[in-house]
Parts: sequence; C-alpha cells; structure tokens
Amino acid sequence: MYELVFWKYLDDVYLNHQEVYEALLDEKNIDGLEELPVTVIFNRIASVFSKWEKVDENSWQNPNGKGAFQVIATPQSIKIDCYGTEGKTMDTLVNTLEEFKCALYDPQIPARYDEMYEDEN
Repeated sequence: MYELVFWKYLDDVYLNHQEVYEALLDEKNIDGLEELPVTVIFNRIASVFSKWEKVDENSWQNPNGKGAFQVIATPQSIKIDCYGTEGKTMDTLVNTLEEFKCALYDPQIPARYDEMYEDEN
C-alpha cells in the first residue's frame, strides 16, 4: 500500500507536516487547516475515474489492469490508500486534488509538495 495525503493550510499558516499528518490519522481537528469540500472532491474523483469499477462508496478498482485505491476523508483532509496502483494513476489522483489547491504529503518519504502554491497570493 502507498499513502497519498492532502490538506490545505489557511493563509500564512505553517505547521509541522508530520505532526499534521499524525493528527489527521487520529481524525483530530487542526487549527490552521481549511475545511475541504469533501463531497465535491469525491464527485470529482468519481468523474475522473468513471471508467474504473466503483467497489464501494470510497473505493475504486481498475477493471482493465492492476491497481485499486480507497479514499478516506475528514473535514480537513483526504487520504488515498493505493494498492498496486501505477505511478501514472497516482499522478492523476495528485493532479485531481491540486484542482482544489490541496498539496500532496507523502508520508513514506516524508515530504510535502506545496511549493507551487506559495507564489499565488
């Protein structure tokens, strides 16, 4: 399994990414994070992966190859657990969440990839 985790900081908020990740795993509400449009994000993922088999409310499986993923949401975060998922598919998931300005945190490394949003204000 490979985890992809996304959240969005409020303007001018800088927190320890690993501590945020750990708090989100415990489903804690974190001061400094924005509330996400979770339903809209789920609908967007469903649209992008409309050719995939929807296994349940939160899970998709590639009907034409390997790979599956499950989306787990809190009001402030989206966590995607990828199972045998190809890099190209993970890139598509990352790009989909970038539409909502939710940067990727990769807990396996650990690293957060939000540099692209720093110059937008």
